[in-house]
Amino acid sequence: MPELILHHYPMSPFAEKIRTALGFKKLAWHSVHIPNILPKPDVVALTGGYRRTPVLQVGADIYCDTTLICDVLEHIQPEPTFYPAHLKGVARVFAQWADTTLFWSSMTYSFQPKAQADLFKGLPPEAGKAFMEDRKAMHANMVRLRTGDATSAYRSYLRRIAHMAEEHDYLFGLEPCIADLATYHPLWFTRRQAASLAGILATTPAVLEWMDRIEAIGHGAMEKFDSASAIEVAKRADPLPAAQKMLVDSAFQDDHGIPLGTRVTITPETFGTEPTEGTLLAATRTHYTLEREDPRAGVVHVHFPRIGYVLRKVEAA
Repeated sequence: MPELILHHYPMSPFAEKIRTALGFKKLAWHSVHIPNILPKPDVVALTGGYRRTPVLQVGADIYCDTTLICDVLEHIQPEPTFYPAHLKGVARVFAQWADTTLFWSSMTYSFQPKAQADLFKGLPPEAGKAFMEDRKAMHANMVRLRTGDATSAYRSYLRRIAHMAEEHDYLFGLEPCIADLATYHPLWFTRRQAASLAGILATTPAVLEWMDRIEAIGHGAMEKFDSASAIEVAKRADPLPAAQKMLVDSAFQDDHGIPLGTRVTITPETFGTEPTEGTLLAATRTHYTLEREDPRAGVVHVHFPRIGYVLRKVEAA
């Protein structure tokens, strides 16, 4: 069983998705708490620029984005599965909707001014201000929902989720799948981090009961770790050979006219669009892999899903 290191912070909803995924798989993991705003020098030493949360580290292999991280965990521990055979397509599509459309409705609703006291409880005023300014910068190229529109959408989505939860213990049947994990974390944020606004969930009791079942899964066996030690792990390790990568495919799929071995950047399409630059090692139907070298972390391979990310060739100056 490989040593799993999760770089995250407690308030992060996407980190809660992966913490619950680790619990679902009953996996042991090392927990590295990272800053919730820039600068994040230890994270960037591993990723090369990507700053979204969480990041999964396995030796000198760095996995970005929760969609790809879940694929890695599925490879490591196939049972119980995130992707039941009869639901594989619909569960992934539903999860993508939950991680995007549902997520942004929830975040816009949950970050209303009336929830600021919940979100930054115990912190000095300047910490809350710094967080909001950081997130404003991350949203720079996004169209933002207005609070009223987001609230209306969130209420509708909760009713639709309730219709599913009323029929089964979980959204698609008797066992949870990736759709449950992706749907849970935006609602968890409202319930646990923006408590003064959590009354919106009370109008859908079936959703609250379903959330209780997901919460009961837990987070697996967590052990505290520190970022300096994580960087040392990367430096002492070699990236896994292609045949041992914990990813579902390896065949080259060229949709850009960019050959392997080219210097490229990979950038999130929206939200936190800091690029990662490196040498393109893999471009498969599901993921990209870059090789890069850092003075502190050594040679690392950084992996991204294809969906939601932009691949560009680095042009000579």
